[in-house]
Amino acid sequence: MRIIFMGSPDFAVPTLDAIVAAGHEVACVYTQPPRAAGRGKGERRTAIHDRAEELGISVCHPTTLRDPAEQTAFAALDADVAVVAAYGLILPEPILAAPRLGCVNVHGSLLPRWRGAAPVQRAIEAGDAVTGVTIMQMEKGLDTGPMLLRREVAIDRKTAGQLTEEIAKLGAEAMVAWLADPSRTPPQPQPADGVTYAAKIDKAEARVEWTRDAATIERQIRAFAPVPGVWFEANGERIKLLAADVVDDTSGEPGAILDDELTIACGSAALRPLRLQRAGRAAMTPAEFLRGFPLPAGTILA
Repeated sequence: MRIIFMGSPDFAVPTLDAIVAAGHEVACVYTQPPRAAGRGKGERRTAIHDRAEELGISVCHPTTLRDPAEQTAFAALDADVAVVAAYGLILPEPILAAPRLGCVNVHGSLLPRWRGAAPVQRAIEAGDAVTGVTIMQMEKGLDTGPMLLRREVAIDRKTAGQLTEEIAKLGAEAMVAWLADPSRTPPQPQPADGVTYAAKIDKAEARVEWTRDAATIERQIRAFAPVPGVWFEANGERIKLLAADVVDDTSGEPGAILDDELTIACGSAALRPLRLQRAGRAAMTPAEFLRGFPLPAGTILA
């Protein structure tokens, strides 16, 4: 097939690679424009931009697709289908309608659950046992289009980073399977029941609230790893909590340190950190952390 590929972050790279490996013709790659990043504010290109150039594929990075001239250029590529994976721009109707088979998206959840911006993180945070990927036909609504193919994966105790990487590979396999024979899986409308929305992660959500139960906080830690990272405050310093276990202990008020292993009381049960990180430092075990940052039992954390 002749394909336009539309994607931006690392999540999209396996799908682009799989499409090329399967022998499809990628007419052009669309991605987000370079952004100022880092202290020097130098421009940083997307992961897909870099990968497309390595593969010798032409790249377009418009700031919007609402411009009629951009829509005309897109249609002139005469694609059979546009494959979309975490592109990051809204696709207006002339774009959706331009390819012969329309625009087909790799979405990181089992639709209709977790439509929206952060499906992997919200699935972990909610305590879902499974999630997956849905290949869907795009339409005007937010992740509302008919489903073409779905694949499941167990969440277990994976972080968002680990699960995103796994789903990216699963999505690549599913997309190539669908492209091999689009007529094999007729579009299925999404059911009205079970719709949930995965709101974009707000940095304000990353601070630990010790009044919540320990299992909820532990899921939050995994959902927000590696970014934005869950944190708490101690002695006026922000400490990142990278991994923790739930402990059956109800002997202290929320936020109280219970022992010399840094076990912390929560609204229900307690949390025992496994990895922590101070600003500008490497990740540490609790023992390593406490040697340089003493927090005796009885300390109340903010």
